[in-house]
Amino acid sequence: MTAAPEIVRIVPAGDAALLLEFPQRIDVDINSSAAALAGRLQRRCGGAIRDAVVGYATVTVYFDPLIVDAAWMESEMRAAAAEVEHAPASAGTQVDVPVCYGGEFGPDLADVATFGGLTTDEVIARHSSATYRVYLVGFVPGFAYMASVDPSIAAPRRPAPRPSVPAGSVAIAGPQTGIYPAVTPGGWNIIGRTALKPYDPARQDPFLLRTGDTVRFRAVSRDAYDRSIVGQTS
Repeated sequence: MTAAPEIVRIVPAGDAALLLEFPQRIDVDINSSAAALAGRLQRRCGGAIRDAVVGYATVTVYFDPLIVDAAWMESEMRAAAAEVEHAPASAGTQVDVPVCYGGEFGPDLADVATFGGLTTDEVIARHSSATYRVYLVGFVPGFAYMASVDPSIAAPRRPAPRPSVPAGSVAIAGPQTGIYPAVTPGGWNIIGRTALKPYDPARQDPFLLRTGDTVRFRAVSRDAYDRSIVGQTS
């Protein structure tokens, strides 16, 4: 066991939240420490905390400023951070995600191939051969930010976001990959689509993915995708 990463700073995020920052990079150890700190704070402070939200290298603590003193909360955050020792990355659930790549489901697949000087089949092979960690869930309910994408296919965000990205779209933005859980605007490179629902309020557990889970994408045919959709609606 080693010490957790050093806190860079704690700053207000409005009048009802404090943001704790570790060194700002995509790093499994830092993210694991952030997740451990969020859990410890919730246990330590109980009802004084409305929520503790984990980012790549941050923890944002929400509280009621009419009841909780911000200076006290900051001291509790520092004390909890001092108690958190770095542990190996937690072994979350491994999730298999079938993806129909390209065609109408992957309008940006060719652009990602051009970025890497690859064929579209090589992009698919590289995207589906890696195991990705879920670093955080945010943006909209169920949107999991996963990393790290092979540098050869880590195309940057689109110059202009689309006003509407279909639910289930699998996309890349730099070193990150993700699945759009609902129809939303978005600027990531869309390379395929899955029939899985990252967020479904009708499920007992609405969230498919949580921080610390691992994901493998698996290429499937259009027929297999269509059968999955029919299976969900029958």
